[in-house]
Amino acid sequence: MPQSKWEPGPADSPMGAVVGTVGGQRIPEAARGLSTLPVLDYADHFTLATVTVATPERWARAMFGDEPDLAARFIWRGLLGLRLSRGASPETVAGWRIAARGEGWIRLAAASWFLDGELVVRAPGGEVSLSTFLRYRRRAGRAVWPPLSAVHRRLTPGLLRSTEARVRTPEPG
Repeated sequence: MPQSKWEPGPADSPMGAVVGTVGGQRIPEAARGLSTLPVLDYADHFTLATVTVATPERWARAMFGDEPDLAARFIWRGLLGLRLSRGASPETVAGWRIAARGEGWIRLAAASWFLDGELVVRAPGGEVSLSTFLRYRRRAGRAVWPPLSAVHRRLTPGLLRSTEARVRTPEPG
């Protein structure tokens, strides 16, 4: 697994700053311990320092929507072959199954014929984090994910920042 180019932790970060790390051993145990995958072939973790308070599910739905948008469908279904639920449901976020939730966290899960994935959103006081965990089931996972992971790592900080603005906006009705 590649190692991180980001070093400071959330406690060292000013509000609005996003810090990240790559590699299963570098992920904070509070996040890594929420993955149920037996082997981690890829893991990353991004944290946004924020004063915005919301449930992890609210953060997850603000990040990904109730249903995946066109770009997400292309990446998740088209390129990664993930089997996502269709239509909005209280049991899913953007087609990913809500696999578990607890105090301050939610775990989303999806799988394809060549990989299993989990997204963990945590929202302890003063920050929100998104962790991505993958297990390759076949060689195709090792071929497909590495180039996509570079794009994923480049886009995730902006996703967290833009999500904060959506979470600050009151939910409709």
